[in-house]
Amino acid sequence: MNEPLAERLRPKKLEQYLSQHHLIGPKGALHKQIKSGTIPSLILWGPPGVGNTTLANILAVESVRLFFTLSAVSCGVKDVREVIEIA
Repeated sequence: MNEPLAERLRPKKLEQYLSQHHLIGPKGALHKQIKSGTIPSLILWGPPGVGNTTLANILAVESVRLFFTLSAVSCGVKDVREVIEIA
């Protein structure tokens, strides 16, 4: 199965993420926390397409943690409960 182009081009590493340089860049506070393994609780908010999911996925990969994506359009309470149970 072929991935959509947008998914294939999605940054996979922190160094590939181009936005929020003041936080994610080499001198940024979040970059330092990620590299030290002490990621704080975060709420990533913004309109679709600005990189929230991409950044969350990178954070999960960098910290070797599970990452689940849920859509309010296609998921219900059962789906949320399943992810909470796994977590």
